[in-house]
Amino acid sequence: MRRLRQTEAIRNLVAEVNLTVNDLVAPLFVREDLSEPVPIDSLPGVSQHSQESLIAEVDRLATLGVPGVILFGIPAEKDPEGSESWNPEGVVQVALGNLRQRFGDDIVLMADLCVDEYTSHGHCGIIDAHGRVDNDETLDLYANAAVAQAEAGAHIVAPSGMMDGQVLVIRDALDEAEQTDVSILAYSAKYASAFYGPFRDAVDVTIADGGNRSGYQQDWRNGREALEEIRLDVGEGADMIMVKPAMSYLDIVTRARMELDIPIAAYHVSGEYAMVKAAAANGWIDGDVAALEQLTAIKRAGADFILTYFAGDIAQRLA
Repeated sequence: MRRLRQTEAIRNLVAEVNLTVNDLVAPLFVREDLSEPVPIDSLPGVSQHSQESLIAEVDRLATLGVPGVILFGIPAEKDPEGSESWNPEGVVQVALGNLRQRFGDDIVLMADLCVDEYTSHGHCGIIDAHGRVDNDETLDLYANAAVAQAEAGAHIVAPSGMMDGQVLVIRDALDEAEQTDVSILAYSAKYASAFYGPFRDAVDVTIADGGNRSGYQQDWRNGREALEEIRLDVGEGADMIMVKPAMSYLDIVTRARMELDIPIAAYHVSGEYAMVKAAAANGWIDGDVAALEQLTAIKRAGADFILTYFAGDIAQRLA
């Protein structure tokens, strides 16, 4: 086998997996009431965008060949129910409308579907009298947000709250609203991970009273449970599923790939991105090569596409 590694041309010829720009989706943050982009310190190279700068960034990514983006919103006002998540004039709905008008169907517009960015307590749903998220009461909020995002122009809604039954409720709501062509990318195996810190900086989320989301996100010790969550979401009508984070859960990606024939996404999350950036800034690693290696590993594990803050950088490298 050593002879097949002797030159770059031979290595390229026999490579089992090749990452391409078509495998990449860029997560983007849009904040209400901004007039210009604001850099996020814990995510070097990533910003909270104004509506205008968001259009410019999507235009840049589209020019590089990146086929899709996923939007996260930061509203000016938050409340216990996260009502701005389904306001037709809410920050993400306005962004979707602007982008759909500008790009039409030339770039895939995904919208994260949760309420944690919009709630005053930072949880992903309605809080009950005991301080826990009420699963069933929360489902109606997700249905409202799904319809609002679809009507604003989303091609794909991506429920990330990990509520039981969320995919079925969202599919029913979309169909009832005659948004039958809108797809669902379910965050089916979303782990209660330590790698989300920079993301929470990006969306200005602090969980009330020092709480966490371990009561509804996946326990990172469990794999079989994740596969059952995936099966349930597929049975409820998910068109695609996601594993999040990516690098610590490549085994889940591979096990899902062995079982399923639908598209599988993996989210290379903020902490995974920030660690590469920090190590590269200290001269400890070659950041560009490390990013390419990690994203290729995710694809090798079985992912069809990857949500990553490296999307623009890697697209330039692959050009």
